[in-house]
Order: sequence, then C-alpha cells, then structure tokens
Amino acid sequence: MKFPGQRKSKHYFPVESRDPLTNELNPVIRPRHTHVTGIDQTLVDIEAHVDDAFIQRHGLRKGNSMLIDDAAAHALYTELQEQKLITEEFAGGTIGNTLHNYATLADDRSVMFGVMSRNIQIGSYAYRYLCNTSSRVDLNQLQPVDGPIGRCFTLITECGERTFAISKGSMDKLEPEFIDQKLVQTGSALVLTAYLMRAGDDPIGEAAMTAIGYAKAAGVPVVLTLGTRFLIEQDPEWWQNFIQEHVSVLAMNEEEAEALTGQSDPLLACERALEWCDLILCTAGAAGLYTAGWSDEQFRRETGHPLLPGAIGEFNRYEFSRPMRRSECDQPFKVYSHIAPFMGGPEKISNTNGAGDGALAALLHDMSANDYHKLNLPNSSKHRYPGLCYSSFAQLCKYANRVSYEVLAQHSPRLSRGLPEREDSLEEAYWER
Repeated sequence: MKFPGQRKSKHYFPVESRDPLTNELNPVIRPRHTHVTGIDQTLVDIEAHVDDAFIQRHGLRKGNSMLIDDAAAHALYTELQEQKLITEEFAGGTIGNTLHNYATLADDRSVMFGVMSRNIQIGSYAYRYLCNTSSRVDLNQLQPVDGPIGRCFTLITECGERTFAISKGSMDKLEPEFIDQKLVQTGSALVLTAYLMRAGDDPIGEAAMTAIGYAKAAGVPVVLTLGTRFLIEQDPEWWQNFIQEHVSVLAMNEEEAEALTGQSDPLLACERALEWCDLILCTAGAAGLYTAGWSDEQFRRETGHPLLPGAIGEFNRYEFSRPMRRSECDQPFKVYSHIAPFMGGPEKISNTNGAGDGALAALLHDMSANDYHKLNLPNSSKHRYPGLCYSSFAQLCKYANRVSYEVLAQHSPRLSRGLPEREDSLEEAYWER
C-alpha cells in the first residue's frame, strides 16, 4: 500500500540477504491489508459523432437525455458500428470509476458489487467493461444476469451538442443476497451513489440498504456521491434525512451542493451539510476543491498557509487538523480547507466526466491508508485519537486535487497508471525538503 502525501523516497538494493538459518527465528511479518467496497450500476460509455438525421432516425431529442429499451439500444449500436462512427468506448459508472481509480492509486484491492452478463462475447459491452477495469478491482462478487449491462450513448453532432441515450439493460437487477457481509464489514469504506436509491422497482436499492446495514453495524464509514443535481433537487429534504441517518462521508460538486442545501456558495453549502455527516469533499470547477469536516478542539492544528477570505472568514485556519467522526469528538468543531486547481488546471480539458470520481478515489485511498497504518502499527502516536483519515484536511485537498487534474487531462474517466513519484512541474528544491 502506497501512502499519499509529500515524501521523498530513496530506492536501493539490499547489500546483504537474510541468513536462511535464522529465518525461522526471525519470521517475516507480513502486513495486514485493507480494501474498500462499492455498489455500482455496471455500464459502458459509448461516444460517437453523428448528424442530425441520425438523431431523428432513432427517435431521440437533440441535446436531451432519454431512456431507451434494449431493442432500440441494439439498433442504435449496430448502426454506429456499421458506419464506424464510434470514437470512444470504455467502462463507466460513478462507483466503477472510483473503485478502479482507487485500485490504481493505492495499488491495492477494491471490491465491486453489481451485475455482469452471464455470457460474454468478445467485443460486447460486457467484454469492454472487463477489459477497461483494473485487475486490482475484485469482480468475483458480480451477480450473473442473462441480459446486457447498461449502455450510455453520447452522440455529438457537428454543432457540438451532446445527446444522451441510456439503456439500463440489467444494471439495476442486483439482489441483496449477492452482498457479501464479511467483505463489507472488513473494508475501510462502503461507497455508493445516489442513483442506487432511485432505481424504481428494481432490487439494487434494497441491495444498497442491505450493504449500508452491514457497514453501520461494523462501524465502517458509508461514503455517498450525489451524482447529479437533477436527482437531488427533486426532493432535497429526503436526501438530507438519508445522509443524516446513514452517511459518514459525502462527495458532491457545487451544483449538487446547492440542490441539497439551497446554498450557492460551496463553503456555506459545506457548513450546512456538516450538520448531517462527518466529512465532505466538494469539487467546485474552476474555483478548485473544498474539504470540510469535524475535529476535536484538543487536537486542532493551525495552518501554515495564508488565511483565506470567504463567506466564512479565515475558514482554513485549522486545516492542518485531521478529520474525525463528530460522534468521537469531545469538543467538536468544524474545519474547512480549499485549494485552487493544480497548475491552474490542464491547458486542454479532454474530459470533465469523472474528475469528481478521481478526487473521491484519492480520499478513499487516504481513509484506507489510515486503516492500514492502524492495523499494522496500532501503537503509533498517529492513533492516539480516532482519525477518520491518515492526512490533514489540507493534504486531502492537495491529493484529491492532483488526481482530479490527471483525469481532466485525459479522455477516459479511468486512470491507466498511478501518479508520478516526482512532479516534473515542481522545482528540485521541493523534493529535497
């Protein structure tokens, strides 16, 4: 497990080997590993450039998002293939992206619950999904289904307008009995998306509630990412109550934050949402990224960075503190941190889809790093109080921000490699500190 944060690594080769005669007297202590679990609607994102006639021929509304059935999806996909209009085809899904990116960053295991087509043909949607998912993501828990997984078509016309056609397939057919209780309860976090709770008559919502029950019984943090403002603004009070009852960590962007809290300022939205959960990750587009949460008065640490103005004056004063659960604080107080986009953001943004998922993967890595350290060094001074994360609010901002940048600079929402050991953009003196 690689730990997040600034540190200079020295690489060397051992100059002497262990004596084989004393190996039994001095056994190698193997570290205990951690993992995170998540539930997702398994789907493949398919992007293609088409003309207006194609949109009309398939009964779609230009610029809108529509649900289509399996037959319509098959006809649409067949024509796209025949005319060679497809430009990109890769695995998608908010939680799938997050678990993949976590496994890539941490070089460690994540476990995904969902469905997968029972019969997989080379070149099919299911095949594409498996090919574009890290081998460190455990897919052995997937429930086999007879139908196709979900497909999301992004159809781009000459004017740049994007039209979305979504075929659910069997992606919401996950049954509660396919949730492994032991895996959930031994994980560092359970990650869910708001979409799961609005699946209609399909069983995936019940499966999510089953997993939440397992996690809460074992004290495993439940992490919720909101997904889209349109879902939240339909009934913000329902979501407020749901978060307060079940969620420890909340991930959202500024639009979802406004839909949830009624506050257009991300900082004020975070302040309001902290009444319902323990830790918040809020991406705010060109304005950067915020973290907010709780810490204990006796463990607070003042920042070494300049104090920032905002709707809450000098809000980042204690950003060097580590996040804690509010229930575990004797004297809880709110802590906030902010960071501007890394390097001002990429010169060219190739993809905005998945930047928030990348940031959340970084936060999950830090949470699991905390568990990993506690499992293997339980007597460390790091754990004299129960931290929710390994790093401070400020460091979480840096790490999440850096991963978000990496996703924005590439076309796919999924990382193909971890972050570099050293940043070429940073001066040499940085690495000597």
